Amino acid sequence: MHILIIGAAGMVGRKLTAKLVTDGIGGRPAEKLTLVDVVIPDSPAGFSGAVSAHEMDISTPGEAEKLIATRPDVIFHLAAIVSGEAELDFDKGYRINLDGTRYLFDAIRLANGEDGYKPRVVFTSSIAVVGAPLPLSIPDDFHLTPLTSYGTQKAISELLLADYSRRGFFDGIGIRLPTVCIRPGKPNKAASGFFSNILREPLIGEEAILPVPLDVRHWHASPRSAVGFLIHAAEIDLDRVGPRRSLSMPGVSATVGEQIEALRRAAGEKAVKLIRHEPNEMIMKMVAGWAPGFEARRATELGFTAEKNFDEIIRVHIEDELGGKLG
Repeated sequence: MHILIIGAAGMVGRKLTAKLVTDGIGGRPAEKLTLVDVVIPDSPAGFSGAVSAHEMDISTPGEAEKLIATRPDVIFHLAAIVSGEAELDFDKGYRINLDGTRYLFDAIRLANGEDGYKPRVVFTSSIAVVGAPLPLSIPDDFHLTPLTSYGTQKAISELLLADYSRRGFFDGIGIRLPTVCIRPGKPNKAASGFFSNILREPLIGEEAILPVPLDVRHWHASPRSAVGFLIHAAEIDLDRVGPRRSLSMPGVSATVGEQIEALRRAAGEKAVKLIRHEPNEMIMKMVAGWAPGFEARRATELGFTAEKNFDEIIRVHIEDELGGKLG
């Protein structure tokens, strides 16, 4: 089985690669990995199969065709610029998040016309495809009214995914990822990054900035769950999914205050005191239109699973990133 991961150098891409090396997909081992990003991804340790790593931007015309020429069986499309950067740089957001996706889908479509090539395509969408006013628990059939450029780019890509799948060019499935928390490593340019920062840094004794009020509520899942979503999407019977190919993933609905209380239970008052409140008008404006929670009934019935509370999310971070111990 040949697996292509676009966006393999990112945090989720690296964790997905490591999981595929050990577990494969649906009981089938990965025999070849093609790893692509705008920087060369690291080759996974302990993998006995073939690895091909490339520095590539699929929003450059002609690049996606090179990848599809190798005929991967499963394609994970994770590449994107994040919400804050897409909002600040309009042209870059549409070029990477929309044009790059369209180039990839068209490269597969043309290959399908040549020899009937029809891979499984797993596309990472986002809960940003919905926008305020929102109910506390958003149903699966809620209309897509994004209030950011990033959400708009993802919503358009979801429509393309469904149409190209309907036409038989590939077998596509889109997963609307909750905000991934707690993200390991350094902060990125995502407007949602503070949800991770206010937990990750205090857990290792460092200060963190909180730019929004304590009553802000949002939808979260751990990196471990995000990888689980991706692999399950690659192996699920798409006849069960039906024509609505994009699914809102399960997760944890919590306020910032509830996050901080979970931090207090895990690491004590000393960790909580490392959070400094500095309001940021731009971030507060963006957060006001974000989803507080989802029913995620379809995804749950199809076997997608996530944590049930923020204590679990913090425990996963301590286990996966801190060696099971607090700093």
